[in-house]
Amino acid sequence: MDQQELMDHVRHYAGRALEQRKNWYSPAAEAYNVARPRYPKQVIDQVLALAQLSSRSSFLEVGCGPGTATSSFAARGCPMLCLEPNPDFYRLAVKNCQQYPQVVIQQTSFEEWDVEEKQFDAVLAASSFHWIPAEVGFSKAAQALKPAGALILLWNKELQPNQVVHQDLAEIYAAHAPELDRYEDDATQLKILETLGEWVQESGHFEKITPGYVEVSVTHTPDQYLTLLQTYSPYLKLERKRREGLFKGLRNYIEKHLGGKIALSHLSAFHVAQKR
Repeated sequence: MDQQELMDHVRHYAGRALEQRKNWYSPAAEAYNVARPRYPKQVIDQVLALAQLSSRSSFLEVGCGPGTATSSFAARGCPMLCLEPNPDFYRLAVKNCQQYPQVVIQQTSFEEWDVEEKQFDAVLAASSFHWIPAEVGFSKAAQALKPAGALILLWNKELQPNQVVHQDLAEIYAAHAPELDRYEDDATQLKILETLGEWVQESGHFEKITPGYVEVSVTHTPDQYLTLLQTYSPYLKLERKRREGLFKGLRNYIEKHLGGKIALSHLSAFHVAQKR
């Protein structure tokens, strides 16, 4: 995926009608809550240090989902206002963050939220900022931030097997969903992250953009892997019979050829930028 393709992809999702974006993940909300990877402690530590934030720093989180990243910052004591438009994610986020009294979650979109100008030390978006039109997201984030406040964008790239296993799985994809057969090596994922950093720079609202990432490896059972896959947009929107055939083939391969476990890896990344 080159730079133009990536930006077209971002605009494709951000350009959908607001009501469609609000409810996009509802069919997979429970699966998303249990299967999507959390952000490693190293990532949280690095962004807090780079942005010079402490337990007293106030956060505005944009699109908190079921609280995937929220709890990591809330556990540090940070006061947070979290916005989540999806009703299923909102319900899960309230449940997942109930132990943190300093976290307030509102069921609303960033676009519809009445901006509280210069009130927050950091604006956080974990795998969510690309769902907001850039002309709205960056300017509104800058408005909400105190002078020299920080924009923190977190990204968990898609979990994927090694290239040898992927080549074997390609035959299954060819039979059921060839359009979903894609593989990104580390160099490709790093290029994507570089382009996302340029996207922040080009907004004109932020400067001193610092990227970073850690490599994460996990092992999943077939159930865990297939639950994860159904939370990714291309799989979520795949016609049901095709998805069932694909998932049956993937499950059989993992059980027969991988001993019932599939090794996966991904990059957990961030961009930290300062309000201009």
